[in-house]
Amino acid sequence: MPRFSIVVPAFNAAATIAETLQSLQAQSFSDFEVVIVDDCSIDNTAEVAAPFLTDSRFRYIRQANRGLAGARNSGIHAARAALIGFCDSDDLWAPGKLSAHAAHFDSDPLLGLSYAGSALIDMESRPLGISQSPRLTGITPAHILKRNPVGNGSAAVMRRAALEDIAFRQPAHSSRICYFDERFRQSEDIECWLRFALTTGWKIEGVPGDLTLYRVAPDGLSASTEKQLASWENVIAKLRPLAPEFFAAHEGAACAYQLRYLARRAVAAGDGRAARHYLRRSLAASLEPVVAEPVKSLTTAAAALALAVPGIDPLRFTRRAA
Repeated sequence: MPRFSIVVPAFNAAATIAETLQSLQAQSFSDFEVVIVDDCSIDNTAEVAAPFLTDSRFRYIRQANRGLAGARNSGIHAARAALIGFCDSDDLWAPGKLSAHAAHFDSDPLLGLSYAGSALIDMESRPLGISQSPRLTGITPAHILKRNPVGNGSAAVMRRAALEDIAFRQPAHSSRICYFDERFRQSEDIECWLRFALTTGWKIEGVPGDLTLYRVAPDGLSASTEKQLASWENVIAKLRPLAPEFFAAHEGAACAYQLRYLARRAVAAGDGRAARHYLRRSLAASLEPVVAEPVKSLTTAAAALALAVPGIDPLRFTRRAA
């Protein structure tokens, strides 16, 4: 059996999946398999992925459309390894990512979820000069709720045994075992990480370095923020009954952090009005982000205000405190 399985969910990914699979093929740690889960693409994703299937480590599965969560679940079912990583079909892994996680899991048998930082790239794979450099140790459910140090769905590698501890049957499909909640078409990753942190005793820790290259599309950033917020609120509503006292203590601050994040997304989209709107709501929800991270909060506010001034690049402020 391979040491690692890497699940690659793909939907209409013809433009990016070849580069994603090349980045996995180039891993310095070679004892892995890649499970490509085509979520009913209607483009030529299958044709682009086909040449990689000559590598015996690569497998391809096609399924009826279930969304990102459903594709990850199918990949987990098909995976053969005791350690399972996830890489979306538009993101990339640095060559040393799998090696770093292998050493991390070897160092601690209680480690259930390992992750690393991410560097943002554009659609041409050019670096945006922005990194997500999260907290790496001492992770609690409050850290997951407020700041999501795992970061994105292409950063995490998990023990299969840890995943089995959060397995459940989807109400609409009682015969199907799920790990990610297929009712969520957004925020399915943070829902999984938070449920994992709240309901299991496994450790969540990170390794140093920006080992995931996370692709950011230039269009739709501002337009999608309200959907992101609604999805995040649905996650909270679902999980609140699991730990009502926990959410009573931390939900306000978590909402403030989420709104500040959306303000930064709006800045990246050049929508100053939306950025200022989210910042005002963030301040009303809680002042914790300002107290805990004053530089990041102030640079976000400066960038939002700079959008109203011609000739000033607002991103120069947010890059300083990404």
